[in-house]
Amino acid sequence: MRILRPARISLLLFALPGLLGPIAVYGGDANSSHADHTRTEITTMLTTFLTPAVNNTAAGHERFWADDLVYTSSTGKVMSKADIMKSFAEEPRAEPDKQAKPGPVFTAEDVLVRPYGDMAALTFRLVEHDPDGKISYFRNSGTFLLRQGKWQAITWQATRVAVAEK
Repeated sequence: MRILRPARISLLLFALPGLLGPIAVYGGDANSSHADHTRTEITTMLTTFLTPAVNNTAAGHERFWADDLVYTSSTGKVMSKADIMKSFAEEPRAEPDKQAKPGPVFTAEDVLVRPYGDMAALTFRLVEHDPDGKISYFRNSGTFLLRQGKWQAITWQATRVAVAEK
């Protein structure tokens, strides 16, 4: 049996609180009321964001995405928040006497929010309902940070699901 030298014991005793601290702060509150509040807040934020009234507006995207967002689309294209916001500025405006064609409607299933203090991981299955009746599925994940009292996505990954998974 090998006995630890006093210097090694001191090092372990010094390092242990540093290792346990992050676990207690980020992993230990998984069942707390704060964690429950975070899960509810981000789930509500997601479902609201997916509604056409919010998702089809620049203001909705401005609120949802953080300025330092890294978004990877289901086609592998990497975009920033500025890229997303630019797409709203580039969209042609419909003439007042013509109605715009309806776009897809999105819903979320299998939503899982895992809180870690001022950070949260989100995973869910996105369902795209096209006006022609076609349905497509995606697996999405995002990382949210709480900054100045509001949650925003800093990373996002979308992956198209094979037709077999429904």
